[in-house]
Amino acid sequence: MRIGCLFGTFDPPHPGHVAMARHALELTDIENVWFVLTPLNPFKQGQHISADRDRKDMLEAALKDQQDMRVCLEEFLLPPPNYTVDTLAHFRDRWPEHRFDLILGSDNLLQFDRWRSPQGILEYHRLIVHPRPGHLLHEKLSPYAADPRVILLDAPEMDLSATFVRRMVREGADPGRWLVPAVASLVRERRLYRE
Repeated sequence: MRIGCLFGTFDPPHPGHVAMARHALELTDIENVWFVLTPLNPFKQGQHISADRDRKDMLEAALKDQQDMRVCLEEFLLPPPNYTVDTLAHFRDRWPEHRFDLILGSDNLLQFDRWRSPQGILEYHRLIVHPRPGHLLHEKLSPYAADPRVILLDAPEMDLSATFVRRMVREGADPGRWLVPAVASLVRERRLYRE
């Protein structure tokens, strides 16, 4: 099976994440998407993130009705810090019967050269790139945009981010405007993002 891996802290998971996965499923030969919950993104060290249990519960709620998407907690079993290249190598070792692709937004492709071992990722995995507002993909901006192992999706831009949702909730807005009902309920019940 060919599996697309969407890594993130998912704090909170929002409809844009699910839409990215859905577009990857519809526009490529990916058969399933794993939402790889990251204990701590190396680029986000020093930032506050919600408790692991809260993020796991929200992600499970967000994917409850998505038959071809699932939560993957494998990074919690690996030694920190969690680098995508290492996790994907672990996936190849543990599930040699599958092929894994990396799903990411065009904003992340523009900084892909800052990741640990980008060539190590591309040696074994395709990049499935979803457009993000204000992040054009052109060879002058990202040398990876022209790489044959990089698939640029012709899909609508996703103009929603977890940072925006957290800020709006912190300012008193109801999370139901941007999150699926089950996730919004958890945010309310656990009073997430209020401080």
